Amino acid sequence: MKWNLRMVAAQRDLWRPTEVLEAFRAVGFTPSLSKVAALWGGTPVTLRLDDLDLICTALNCTVADLLQAEPVAVAQSVPEPATRVAGGEVAAAVGPVPRRRSGGPRSLPPS
Repeated sequence: MKWNLRMVAAQRDLWRPTEVLEAFRAVGFTPSLSKVAALWGGTPVTLRLDDLDLICTALNCTVADLLQAEPVAVAQSVPEPATRVAGGEVAAAVGPVPRRRSGGPRSLPPS
């Protein structure tokens, strides 16, 4: 998600965190100046929905104005390098093989 608080605030002619704090206080939202500065300076990791509602009320905007969805980059898997064995042949990657139990229940733990 892209956090657009600075853009939305600038569209309302609010250029500093202290000005945004005054707009918040006008609607009854009273965060600390450090919290407003954190919201101003970067994308919040968490944000209460009640706080988001008050921010939208103070700035006369919608949640869609503040939050913009961005596509998530999918990490591509990197193939493991092939192992060369004597003679130049390429060996297949070999991993651990699980042992099969020969039926029957597990034994009881020692007492």
